[in-house]
Parts: sequence; C-alpha cells; structure tokens
Amino acid sequence: MLNRGYKFRLYATDEQETLFGQYAGVCRLVYNLGLEQRRNWWRLFRANTGNAISYPSQARELTALRAEFDWIAAVSIICQQQALRDLDKAFGNFFAGRADYPTPRKRGLNDAFRFSGRDCQWHKLNAKWATVKLPKIGEVKFRLTRAIPGTIKNVTVTGDALGWHVVFSTEVEHTAPANFGPAVGIDRGVVRTLALSDGTFRDMPKERLNVLDRRARKQARKLAKCKRGSNRRNAARKTLARTKAKIARVRLHWNHERTTEIAATHGVVALEALKTKSMTASAAGKVEEPGRKVRQKAGLNRAILNNAWHQFEALLSYKIAERGGELRKVNPAYTSQCCAECGTIDKASRESQANFRCGHCGHTANADTNAARSILRAGTQPAPRIAVGRPLKRELKRVA
Repeated sequence: MLNRGYKFRLYATDEQETLFGQYAGVCRLVYNLGLEQRRNWWRLFRANTGNAISYPSQARELTALRAEFDWIAAVSIICQQQALRDLDKAFGNFFAGRADYPTPRKRGLNDAFRFSGRDCQWHKLNAKWATVKLPKIGEVKFRLTRAIPGTIKNVTVTGDALGWHVVFSTEVEHTAPANFGPAVGIDRGVVRTLALSDGTFRDMPKERLNVLDRRARKQARKLAKCKRGSNRRNAARKTLARTKAKIARVRLHWNHERTTEIAATHGVVALEALKTKSMTASAAGKVEEPGRKVRQKAGLNRAILNNAWHQFEALLSYKIAERGGELRKVNPAYTSQCCAECGTIDKASRESQANFRCGHCGHTANADTNAARSILRAGTQPAPRIAVGRPLKRELKRVA
C-alpha cells in the first residue's frame, strides 16, 4: 500500500474563506490549549485522577468546552478532534525520541484543519472542475488538475500566502515492479544544481528565481519602512509573503519534475549522504568566541538552501522506491577530490570549481561530472582508492 497526497487550489466564496479562517483559528486554539494542559497541569491531573492526560481525556473535555462556548461549537468537532490527535502524536514522537518537544501553533504558519475521509465527498463537475463537501461548510469548488486514485483517508484544508488549498491523503494498492534501469550517480552543487554521471546537468530556473528574489528584497525594504500595526504594513507583509511563497513553489515544481524524470529512467541512484542541516548552520559563533568568515558562510548557506538539496533527496527517495528502484547513499568524504578513472584522491587534482585533472593518470573532466562518477562508483562497485595525503574512510548506506 502507498500513501499519497494530492493538492488542489480551492476557489471558495468570500463567506467560505471566512469560515476557513474561523476553522483554522479554533483548531489552532484547541491544539494550543491541549498543549498547555499537558505541559503545565499534568501533575495536578494525575494527582486528582490517578491517570495521565491522554487523547480520550482531552476529547471528553473538548465536549464540555463546546457546550460552554457557541463559537467553538460552530466549528465541526471532527477537525477539532483531529487537532488533538495531532497533539497526541506529537508527544508520542517526542517521548520516542523521533522529534523535539511540541511547540504552539501560530497564525500564518499553521492555518490548516483536517477532516476524516469518510466525512468528505467530492465529485467532478466537468473535466477541469470538481467540488468537495466539507462538514458545516458545504461544497467548495477546486481545480481538478489530475485524478485522485485510491481510498481517501483524510482531507486537509491549508492556507498560505497564495490562497487556500485542499489536500486529499489517499491509500493506494501498489506493487513495486522489477526495475532494471541503468544506475546513475548525482552530485549536488551550488553553481550547477545537479550533475549526473552521464555528463548531463540539471539546473534550477535561476533567472526566474533571481527575478523573484530581487522583488522580495525590494518588498522587504518597503516593509521595513512601514509603521508597525498600520494597514500599509499589513498589506506590505502579505505582498512579501506571496512573493516568497512563489519562490518556494518554483523550487518544489522543479524538484518534482527532475525527480520524476530520474526515477522513471534509472533503477539505481547514488547520492552523497549530506547532512544539510549541519552544513547550513550559522558560523557566527558566540560573543566570547566569534566565528570566522561569517558573511562568506552565510552566502554559502543561502546558496545551498536555494538549490533545495534536502527537498530533492526527500522527493526522489519515495518516487524511486515506488518504481522498484533503489536509492543508495555514500560517504561524501573526498568525492570531489577522487579521480573517477583510477580512484586516486588528491586535493591538487581539483584545479578549480569546474575543472578536474588527475595528477596520477592525467584524466580530465568537468569537476562536478567527475564527482558524480565517483559517487556512482562508490555506490555500485566500491573499489580501493589511493589516498594522497591521508587515508580515506568509506561507508555505504543503502536506502530502499
């Protein structure tokens, strides 16, 4: 079975959008109240009842809360219960060591509410439009850009700077086919987003992103000049948020296209096991021990994040598994200094950002392409490599 999400743009009336904001606000309130109760009152609750705070106990108190406040009762109880389930799952992940301690949900960042799939029905109006019926809201039109296969488990309404969207979470029966496609190594870079071992490159649409980035910088300067709390500041903040949301959407769309292309044409993909979060950490240091080359490191961090390395890996991992392929992660140490022909590791072989010339066998190639071939070699047929200057410790981690 595969779990998949299908996201569509909602075209709601003004009244329905007002209800969306009310639903998101009440669900956010319920979540935050439940978080405060678990964080501050768990000792008193255990002393009085002898039990720990759990989803059933908070669901019972939610019923009493709805009986006391009409504006909470006006919102469907289904999405409020889903918010409490999210909180219970967040604490479960925290105590299992899989996540940090839960934090409060904030307006503008967590504008969403969810229904169970059995409580929402959708049907097509024509080839391009459909409607979904949401409890206590009614039928809302959305743009049907693709089919929705499988059994719908949840329906989530999310809001961002570009409007409201609906996400259908489905469960699809699927058996991964045998994949005998060729293997490929991929080197992720800053100047060239992706370099493949076959000598080709895939680059982010940087011209489009640069236009949007310049626009965002200009809008940010305008926002900084506005008086706090004014209507002009609120309008400028929304304008800047829309531009940043467009930038994120361009990156996501590009990564979806590239990962689909690679997963459809290759059976094995070798990638470096990069820890992007650690690589993009600030170099500012502390007051007592200030960092070195802080501005240069900040520029490198920005370039790495602009190329969305982690997002590419996350999308590729499930797409290639769905098609019966395999994603293999290799130790990134010295891949940019290793000759893809003879395996010699020499820092001097990397003549520049774009040129590689092996000092041992004389092999020349584009530096990123050579690194991609080295990654492919380490991921498919690990062979001894000659380390010049210091030994190489290699690891191979396979991810289905």
